[in-house]
Amino acid sequence: MAVDKILERCAEENIALTIENGELSVKVLAPPKDKSLLLDVKRLRSEIERALLDAQRTAAQGEGEGRTTMSLFYFSSDEGVADRNKYRLLLEGAQFADRNGFEAVWTPERHFAQFGGLYPNPSLMASALATITRNVALRAGSVVLPLNDPLRVAEEWAVVDNLSDGRVGMAFASGWQPNDFVLAPDNYATRHQFMYDGIEQIRGLWRGQPVTRRNGVGEQIQVNCLPRPIQRELPVWITAATSPQTFESAGKIGANVLSHLTGQTPEALAEKIKLYRETRAAAGYTTPGRVTVMIHTFISADQDTVMKVAKEPFKRYLSQSIGLLSNLAAQVGIDAERISSADMETLLEHAFHRYHRTSALLGTPESTLEFAARLRAIGVDEIACLVDFGIDTDTVLDNLPYLNELKNAVAVL
Repeated sequence: MAVDKILERCAEENIALTIENGELSVKVLAPPKDKSLLLDVKRLRSEIERALLDAQRTAAQGEGEGRTTMSLFYFSSDEGVADRNKYRLLLEGAQFADRNGFEAVWTPERHFAQFGGLYPNPSLMASALATITRNVALRAGSVVLPLNDPLRVAEEWAVVDNLSDGRVGMAFASGWQPNDFVLAPDNYATRHQFMYDGIEQIRGLWRGQPVTRRNGVGEQIQVNCLPRPIQRELPVWITAATSPQTFESAGKIGANVLSHLTGQTPEALAEKIKLYRETRAAAGYTTPGRVTVMIHTFISADQDTVMKVAKEPFKRYLSQSIGLLSNLAAQVGIDAERISSADMETLLEHAFHRYHRTSALLGTPESTLEFAARLRAIGVDEIACLVDFGIDTDTVLDNLPYLNELKNAVAVL
């Protein structure tokens, strides 16, 4: 008996098939008339479990249904924090997200800097997470495509798609750090066009279309991406910071959008989301696309704890961003080129309180719900909670249940 037929018959016979803690749960609510049905469930348990998990993931993504989901986002962990267990926050956080119905876990591509240096290759991170999770989507946030061969990117993520049984997604970025391009210096000048061309190559390879490349003896040959991925279509995001043109470009190619509130207000982001969706519709796409926004996040039991725990790590995090500090300095009349230690402290205090008020989820489940609702109102489909901005690992992990409370509250807005 086919899986869909078994699901239909179980519903008729009052046999409840659900996913609990990532595994199939079977509850017989009334003795079935067809005794062989339970044997069929046992025989096809893994296939039924996969079908229910696929349905659960589709429902969680809920494109166009007006529901805002939450994910975990890793971006800035300091490579120098510990000699061992550097990836404990990533691994244990992902397992928590997997058990508690978060949509995704995002990991970046970052190079050659201690701050963020834990994440040089998101496909390696996702491969590790695929072996210890069952439900949560595993996404790159982002692959800096001009630093990579699109053929190799497609191969690596096809492996992860198989390891995870079809849970991958990728955001793509063009890159902004010149020093990163020691990996591909010839691509820096044309990095934006390289990204869009590479995305189309990867999409084609994912669908089974070959590409033509020159081999070692100068011959032009066709090659395909192997292994074949589980998903027929690769979920694609474009990383869009503050440029309206990037939002437009994402809409034109039918991609989703990954953005943030660094250097822009929610009101400014709302205008770009509107532009994205208008452009997407004009390009002939019938669905609105998904907008994911990365938000710095620490949720705890009370506001005093949040301020005590998060303030100094967040200020240290801000101090690592030269571009961000330059913008903030100009706003408060400080010369970023000749900043004194006293002015730096003033600037960081100003920046922290600004983010706390307008651009971050720093508070209790109750106090941050209003801001989450505001994000939903401007068209955000997924809030990707950046949790690794410098707070120690035990504290972040111990407070994830409060973030889960917020997630559950957001789900019913």
